[in-house]
Amino acid sequence: MAVLDILHYPDERLRQETQPVPEVDEDLRRLIDDMLETMYTASGVGLAAPQVDHYIRMLVMDTSEDRSQPLALVNPEIVAATGEQEGDEGCLSLPGVFEPVVRAAEVTVRFTDREGHAREEVFTDLPARCVQHEVDHLEGKLFLDYLSKLKRNRLRKKMEKDKRLQADPA
Repeated sequence: MAVLDILHYPDERLRQETQPVPEVDEDLRRLIDDMLETMYTASGVGLAAPQVDHYIRMLVMDTSEDRSQPLALVNPEIVAATGEQEGDEGCLSLPGVFEPVVRAAEVTVRFTDREGHAREEVFTDLPARCVQHEVDHLEGKLFLDYLSKLKRNRLRKKMEKDKRLQADPA
């Protein structure tokens, strides 16, 4: 397994929409493993393929306390959403940024798993928040899009400044 580079906001590639995965094969399973390794290394709970410069409809997640329940969702589709929850969200593409976002409290998702089997699963609480956040990535949307324009602009300027400082620390 390999740790992949994670794209950071405001990289425009994060806005690129993704294409459906035609089949689950060994190359995809290798990417799933690499994405899980990358997510765990970065202390995240979810990671979408576009965040690692792959523009396919696939995400990985593991919201368990002991990091023992990795899950890959290939071609996920949210088919039902109910209730409401508000909580702070962060993103591996926006390190150190946490902002409150309102999401559905429960979602039903159809997807193909790592082995190529069609599944439908209901997610609640943190797993529901995570899957909604990652599916947004597959559609070129970031959690910042849920914030006010003023807050988005402030965060963009901060991230651009941080990027410049990293590039030229002198």
